[in-house]
Amino acid sequence: MSGANVAEFIGYWEAEGQTYVRRGDYEWMASLVPGKRVLEIGCGVGFATQALGRSGLAVLSIDSLDECLEATRPRVAGSDVSLMLADISSLTGQQQAVIEAFAPDTVVCWLMGAPAETTGAVPTDAGKAVIAYREKIHRVVAEVAASLPTVQFLHLVDRTVIPWQAKDIGRDTLVGYHNGKTLADLPFASERRNALYRKLEENSAEMARLKTHPSLKGAVPTLASLLAERKK
Repeated sequence: MSGANVAEFIGYWEAEGQTYVRRGDYEWMASLVPGKRVLEIGCGVGFATQALGRSGLAVLSIDSLDECLEATRPRVAGSDVSLMLADISSLTGQQQAVIEAFAPDTVVCWLMGAPAETTGAVPTDAGKAVIAYREKIHRVVAEVAASLPTVQFLHLVDRTVIPWQAKDIGRDTLVGYHNGKTLADLPFASERRNALYRKLEENSAEMARLKTHPSLKGAVPTLASLLAERKK
């Protein structure tokens, strides 16, 4: 869990995000984004949005929490970044029009998360509520991307724990899962070559906690990146 409420969620990511900044993880994610105009779903506290802006991309970032937008705003000052308060699950006609006018090439959704008061997560549910929330939002994001004719790519990045020696099998699993669930019946598909893993630091707080699970002994915390492309 990354915080029971919005204040704890912001505090968690201010601290956890610094770990990623120090290692260059956000820059790595941004380097994988094709196109020139990016719609970011969920700006968090702004580290990812900052990396996208610094890579020279035009960015429209939306978040359902005004507190996240406020945390992000100073980090993207001077960049070609616009911020909008919106819930991807219930866009208004005006919000949809703003997104369409922006005409993104790529939609990104990185490190999907929300306070426990939103996801319904509790310490004893073994992460099931967070997984269900992530699956729901990923599907909504994919549907929105499919509805935008200018969008050619969808980029998803999330944290996971895998046996590093089995990462090639993990890549096949990642592709199969998203093609069969997130992207099912939508005009997007991903291939094995576009499924990548990057090791995270062992002192990443959430990953250190996950590794205590008996089934994950010997595994390493990673970022799992998947790029899907609109079918020709």
